Amino acid sequence: MAEEETLKQRVDRELIELLNELRVALPGVQVLFAFLLILPFQQGWSQASEFQKAVYFVALLMSALAGALLIAPSVYHRLNFRRKVKEQMLFDANRMLVAATVCMAIGIAGSLFVIADVLYGPLAGLVTIVVALTIFVVLWYAFPLHRRGAPDDPTGPEAREEV
Repeated sequence: MAEEETLKQRVDRELIELLNELRVALPGVQVLFAFLLILPFQQGWSQASEFQKAVYFVALLMSALAGALLIAPSVYHRLNFRRKVKEQMLFDANRMLVAATVCMAIGIAGSLFVIADVLYGPLAGLVTIVVALTIFVVLWYAFPLHRRGAPDDPTGPEAREEV
C-alpha cells in the first residue's frame, strides 16, 4: 500500500506539475505573439480593412496578456521565495494559467480569422473563428470540466487511485 503524501509533498508536487504545464503552453504563445508582431510590417498589410486591423490588434493584445499570465507564476514564485505561501501561490498560479488559456484561445482564433478573411473573405473568416473557438471551448474547458465528476460519482477522480 502506498504511503499517503503530506500536505507539503502534495503542494510541492502540484507546483511542479503546474510549472511543467506552463512550460508546454508558453512557447506556443511566444510563437503566436512573434507572428503577430511582424504581421503589420509585411507587404500588403496596408490593404487590410479597419475591421481586420481591429481583430488583429485584439489578437495581439490577448496573446501579450496570455504571455504575461503564463510568466507571472514564475515571477510570483521568485518574489515569494521561502515566504511559506506556496499553497496560495499554487491556487493563484492555477487561476493565471486558466485565464491565459482564455486569452490564448482568443488570440489564436483572432489570428485565424484575419488570415482566413484575407485569403478567402469574411464568410470564411467567420466560419474559421467559430470553428476554432468551438474546438478550444470543447477541448480546453467542456471536456475537462465534464470529466471532473461529482464528489459522490463512483467513476469520478475520488474513486480512483491517482496515477
